[in-house]
Amino acid sequence: MARVARSFVAAALSLCVVLAATGWLYALRPHVSLPGPVARDALPLDELSKQSSVPILLFLAVWVAAAILLGLLARWARAERLTAGLLLATLLAGWLYAVNGVSILVVRQISAHEAFHAAAAEKAVVIPAALAGLAGALLGRRAKTGVRSRTVLSFFVAAVGVLALLDALLPEHRQSLIAAVDAAHVHGLSKALVAPLAGALLLTARGLGRGNRRAWQIAVGLLALLLVLHVERRFDDGAIVTGITLVALVARRADFRLRGDPSSRPRVLVHAAMLAAGIVGYGFVTLWVNRLMADVPFSAGFALESVGRALAGLSFRGADHLSGPVADWFPVSTFLLGVGALGYVLVQWLAPWRYRLRHETHEHALVRSLVARWGADTLAPFALRADKSYFFSEDRSAFVAYRVVNGVAIVAGDPIGRDDVRDELLRSFLDFAHERGWRVAVLGVSEGCLDLYRSLGLRSLYHGDEAVVDTASFTLEGRPIRKVRQSVHRLQSLGFEARVLRPSELDDDMRSELEAIARTWRGDAPERGFVMALDALFRIGDDDAIFVVGFDVAGRPQGFLHFGIAHPGCALSLSSMPRLPGVPNGFTEWLICESIAWARGHGFARVSLNFAPFAALLAPDVELRAIQRLEAATLRKMKGHFQLDNLLLFNRKFFPAWQPRFLVYERRRDLVRVGVAALAAEAYLPFQ
Repeated sequence: MARVARSFVAAALSLCVVLAATGWLYALRPHVSLPGPVARDALPLDELSKQSSVPILLFLAVWVAAAILLGLLARWARAERLTAGLLLATLLAGWLYAVNGVSILVVRQISAHEAFHAAAAEKAVVIPAALAGLAGALLGRRAKTGVRSRTVLSFFVAAVGVLALLDALLPEHRQSLIAAVDAAHVHGLSKALVAPLAGALLLTARGLGRGNRRAWQIAVGLLALLLVLHVERRFDDGAIVTGITLVALVARRADFRLRGDPSSRPRVLVHAAMLAAGIVGYGFVTLWVNRLMADVPFSAGFALESVGRALAGLSFRGADHLSGPVADWFPVSTFLLGVGALGYVLVQWLAPWRYRLRHETHEHALVRSLVARWGADTLAPFALRADKSYFFSEDRSAFVAYRVVNGVAIVAGDPIGRDDVRDELLRSFLDFAHERGWRVAVLGVSEGCLDLYRSLGLRSLYHGDEAVVDTASFTLEGRPIRKVRQSVHRLQSLGFEARVLRPSELDDDMRSELEAIARTWRGDAPERGFVMALDALFRIGDDDAIFVVGFDVAGRPQGFLHFGIAHPGCALSLSSMPRLPGVPNGFTEWLICESIAWARGHGFARVSLNFAPFAALLAPDVELRAIQRLEAATLRKMKGHFQLDNLLLFNRKFFPAWQPRFLVYERRRDLVRVGVAALAAEAYLPFQ
């Protein structure tokens, strides 16, 4: 009851403030004489005597004071900022619209439709409403911040930009689209500025979705300027949408707290200066080359003035003092260069933080020790790649390995470290990434970690299965595995020998031979792998890796398997399996069997083989739903590039246990972006 009573009292006092503001305008007008333009129909009851206008400065002063009082009343009524802003703007606009409409109807003796249509276009209606809305948005009570409001507002800003762009560019008895921004020829300077402002709003919308403070500042400034232009051109539907969006942005300003990349400031300033110099240089050279087309002598002042007018869109009908074709194409080309330069600088200013791969010696040592102690997952050894950055928990007892590609922080595998700090670690990493404008995705997540990610509000998607052989139960006996057994016997009968070697046991010549085998096997393809491969054969030492090398009868290496070692998990993880062309069929199968036998004899319980993407969809003996059959058919068409079902068929020869792996991501609309970033991280796409 107390809250309801407070709201009624605030509403009554607000009406008194509105009536008092109109009264003050009546009282002050005869005694105040100020220079500048006037606000027409500010005093609608005096329209009959042609005394309805007041100086715009007086009009603004009175309504600013009234708006502040209305905002304070909204705060006293405990109205949330967005609610206060929208209510004050809507109610005040409705009141003034009704008063002006009735006054115009009575005084001008026109139809009600014409009277209220004229009232809707009055600046005396929209300006007080906008001021009241902004006051409510500034002085109302703060609400909880949320990602959803940022997303909604980013779409609203993009919609305002699209509407303004259509309003500026769609033909209205014009001959061409470029004429829409002709300041002198069509609609004046206000119309000329709408299209560039709309384009800039579209560029800021993405930054708003990330909660970028810079994007919010730019969007508020652009919307305010766009609102002024709308009002200058007579109040219309575009102004309503623009005003509402501006009020909403101001009200929800606390949602946009993420600062931009501090290192981008000098870079953006340098690029802006270079672009400005380039445009001015273009103008000087062009005008000098075409100086015979000018009716004045070429000078720096003449060139600067011509370039400035062209950049402002004031010369589309033809540049002053120029004649011939150059008078037509020079202003347009200069204007387009300026718009492009501004767009480029704006994109750079609002871009997510630049990712910088930096490795400190002590970080490498710490990561190596954490992997050795806690890295039970078969993906843990691959955290030691050189192209991964590390984010540590506060006590540095756990970490995640990640890389940023195209604004997406791709995390490889599960967190490594103490289980009791994983939740805190992932929350901190999400905050760390969001502060920099990065989205987050995790590749190769084990089934046991899904609940942890889901508790943080993240989504999961099945990605594939990892083939893991149990060394104790693996056997070459029996009919099902006869093809592998035959391969082993064939290689043995040909005199091939397998040796398990630590990195330190390889001399320089042997290292060179193994690297040559890897290069030959890879060919022109890049070094692939991010989640489940090492980026260099000798990245890690004896404690973390082994080579299983196959030698022919002459003692020459013909191929090898490179394994990372997950000591806490008693597992070997296959990193690569290159071989020379022409080796006997079954060479790789033989090396894998030798590796499993060695692992069993040295206390390793598991050997992880290749990861098979979408194995559950591509398996031939699995019943699938209709949509899954469609997915499987699409995946098989991609097998030539990604070797999807080939890996599955190869892994199935060893009758492994299948351990599902998942992709974890934040939002459904991020999936395409995350997929592209993941493919790039794995070197399946040409950019990084």
